[in-house]
Amino acid sequence: MNAHRTLIISVFIVASCGLAYELIMAALASYLLGDSILQFSSIIGLYLFAMGIGAHLTRYIKDEDALARFIEIELLVGIVGGLSALALFVAFGLAAAPFRSLLYAFVLITGIIVGMEIPLVMRVLHREQATFADLVARVLTFDYLGALAVSLLFPLVLAPRLGMARSALLFGLLNAAVALLTARIFRAQLPHYPALRRRALLVLAALTAAFVYADRITFHAEQSYFGDPIVYERHTPYQRLVITRWKDDTRLYLNGNLQFSSRDEARYHEALVLPAMQMAARAERVLILGGGDGLAAREVLKYPQVQSLTLVDLDAEMTQTFATSATLTALNGGALTHPKTRVINADAAQWLEESSERFDVILIDLPDPSNFSLGKLYSVPMYRQVARHLTDGGLIVVQSTSPYFAPNAYWSVVATLEAAGLHTAPYHVYVPSFGEWGFVLAGKGAAFPVPERFDVPTRYLTAATAAEMFRFPPDMARRDVEPNYLNTQILVHYFEEDWRDVQR
Repeated sequence: MNAHRTLIISVFIVASCGLAYELIMAALASYLLGDSILQFSSIIGLYLFAMGIGAHLTRYIKDEDALARFIEIELLVGIVGGLSALALFVAFGLAAAPFRSLLYAFVLITGIIVGMEIPLVMRVLHREQATFADLVARVLTFDYLGALAVSLLFPLVLAPRLGMARSALLFGLLNAAVALLTARIFRAQLPHYPALRRRALLVLAALTAAFVYADRITFHAEQSYFGDPIVYERHTPYQRLVITRWKDDTRLYLNGNLQFSSRDEARYHEALVLPAMQMAARAERVLILGGGDGLAAREVLKYPQVQSLTLVDLDAEMTQTFATSATLTALNGGALTHPKTRVINADAAQWLEESSERFDVILIDLPDPSNFSLGKLYSVPMYRQVARHLTDGGLIVVQSTSPYFAPNAYWSVVATLEAAGLHTAPYHVYVPSFGEWGFVLAGKGAAFPVPERFDVPTRYLTAATAAEMFRFPPDMARRDVEPNYLNTQILVHYFEEDWRDVQR
């Protein structure tokens, strides 16, 4: 292979790998720490800063050493970048591990090494008689093409199929392969070629072994973090899904956050569903936004008058898992495959915009507004869109975080529904797994009589407990907060600040 062409191909690969490490560490931090905007911004900013340091450091490398140093740097970035996600998973699984410090150390070191690659390649190419104008054009063209390739490949193919740890290791293998190929092509110019070749083969072997055992290592790391035995784990295109089971307690975690415990989920799902089903003028056509576990659907289908139940959830793998697993269908009563149920895997906001259907009860069981992509689903425009799909006398219920732990966020949801032109009736329930949890009942009418009975079997709710749900003690009293609009996303800031105070 032509030496010049080899280096140009190397530019494409190293650019792909460099961006991949940046994306993987940012995505991993977002999954494990939440607050995706902060994680992506801080990690990308630090990574670019580190690349600048690396580019500056290349000035201290002599021209005659540039080729050998490039090969050595490729091996080093293959090790550090390739093992980064695996090491971070293990660190996060250890409660005492300084995860944030290790994360930023990996970002800084990887960024410095990656920043040295392109300047060194350009110096080697320039030495190979390339004109400066042609050199810059070719290098930057393939640099940007490599970045484009990985920006599409990583979220669409690699992350959902390989996961974070194995994706990073795959790119580490590519870096090591570039080092080995470059050393072979330029072996006549490398006095220490045999040693470089041995090192490259050793790195390739180590990364291959790590790639083979990565799933087992991350499984044990997550097992340490969650405590209970993991019975199912999956990295979907949208989230990290982990299910644990200990004796009679099955738990679902999305991106490390507990979604339900089978021991007390009835408190949450009965509170979410039954008041609206009892109070609506009719409860024949029901829509659930989110709720891919099918537990809210189970409560809806207790009512014989229900003619149709439409469930819209973005994650097809989530709904498929809860529709087919014997353990999970035992929890949701097979609600996702019930003849009355129609499951649609789509973005809730987009589906509402395109649909003209109207419903008697709309239940919004979405993840908490921990980032801007979720925050838009708790906005005034979203709730106006939801209201347009209500029949006369119809009701909406929104799961609204904790009025005790996140009071500003909770009352902001109430204010947002009211800003959308709806009347509201806030209420809350104690769920042992979560603590105090809040909901908001909303509709176009002003009257919300508390249910005096429930026409279906319940595990928790009674007329007495229902009446208590709508009373708020002084430490959960209403706060003067702003509604959530798309251009401000104030709810996300409230949510982050509230939970940050809890975790201090």
